[in-house]
Amino acid sequence: MSFTEILHSAQRANDSMLCVGLDPEPAKFPGAWKGDAARILDFCASIVDATHDLVCAFKPQIAYFAAHRAEDQLERLIAHIHRVAPGVPVILDAKRGDIGATAEQYAAEAFERYQADALTLSPFMGFDSIEPYLRHAGKGLILLCRTSNPGGDDLQAQRLASGELLYEHIARLAAGPWNRSGQLGLVVGATYPEEIARVRALAPTLPLLIPGIGAQGGDAAATVRAGWRGGEAPAPIIVSSSRAILYAAPGEDHAAAARAVAKATRQALNRARGVN
Repeated sequence: MSFTEILHSAQRANDSMLCVGLDPEPAKFPGAWKGDAARILDFCASIVDATHDLVCAFKPQIAYFAAHRAEDQLERLIAHIHRVAPGVPVILDAKRGDIGATAEQYAAEAFERYQADALTLSPFMGFDSIEPYLRHAGKGLILLCRTSNPGGDDLQAQRLASGELLYEHIARLAAGPWNRSGQLGLVVGATYPEEIARVRALAPTLPLLIPGIGAQGGDAAATVRAGWRGGEAPAPIIVSSSRAILYAAPGEDHAAAARAVAKATRQALNRARGVN
């Protein structure tokens, strides 16, 4: 199945819009694992095992693995996710942004080496920075559009000669001529719900990956109201939370605590769309 098909299926099966971000920091690991980068796989797998029936996606952030020379653990983690939760897509958060032969190598890394279902990309070199990834049939490409960091205003909120803001232009391109595979999505930060709504208006069917709830302070209810659309063909949102779930407790009960926070977050998101 394509990324969007897997995503829709996971959202229905698990009644969830929640994505757990896997950003392992050994200094925050529980108990005897604390500070031990060799335990990255063990830690992340424990979170996956505790939450995979509550989520619509997992999102490992590649830098947290590469910084500790743990790319092999990332490979094994994604294989573990596919094994224990074959219906849950894996979004590799790498924010690649190059062109040509280099982009081809990044695509092979994400989709052949790591076997990810989707990849985050920076589109600021234009369509040339997206086209090489489109050659991998069925894989999701989620483009940075309106990010949650304050410095995003430096570029994304700039007005173009057409009158559009840059992030609006990106949304329009992603929903239109760039979406040749039908597998494009957009990253929109939870700290800007009014701009989530604007992106949704410009890209009414695209998946929106929305980081920023939980530790970053985004409001779950406002996020859902801005981005989720129901009906026969609902427009998916993928609401990501990382630290609030990963580090819910410092002891041996860390996985149970992570599950409790994930379950509460899923419920809060569902309540916002009128589902108990």
